[in-house]
Amino acid sequence: MDTTRFADFRRLLRAIFIGLVAAHAAGTQAAEPAMALNSKVRELDTLVFDAYNKCDMPAFARFFSPTVEFYHDDGGATFDRKTVVANTRKFICGKVRRELLPATFRVYPIKGYGAIEEGEHRFCEIQSGKCEGIARFLMIWRQAKGLWVLTRVVSYGHRAMTDAEQAGAVGHGSP
Repeated sequence: MDTTRFADFRRLLRAIFIGLVAAHAAGTQAAEPAMALNSKVRELDTLVFDAYNKCDMPAFARFFSPTVEFYHDDGGATFDRKTVVANTRKFICGKVRRELLPATFRVYPIKGYGAIEEGEHRFCEIQSGKCEGIARFLMIWRQAKGLWVLTRVVSYGHRAMTDAEQAGAVGHGSP
């Protein structure tokens, strides 16, 4: 190979190498905000459902927009925070506890708005301690002025857990 062609070949290899390094750096930088968003939404999920499980309705209410839309396959639709809180007080407090199934937790960014959270959770009777119900959920979080609030909640697919799910044998892990 002559000297000119060898130099051209080296420049080409150098350009490819620099491109690969830059692409890797960009991918790493893109992953960091996604990881931060995932952590933030996981923290929000923990906080809202700690309040839910403890029946701390003032704390629970702070996580919802005044005009939240809540869609429940069995319970119907509600369109304001006041009703969501009243229904939680009436149907949940002192009766059931919610547990996230960690392996199902997913977060997706919504550019210029916030995030979508989806997953599955199970419900355990407080009196008996039995965890027999399971459902899917999708929640839309809006971030504004440093605060995160839920604007839409969809809770669906409510059903009894199978024996395998109750035993934790279907890949959900233990909450």
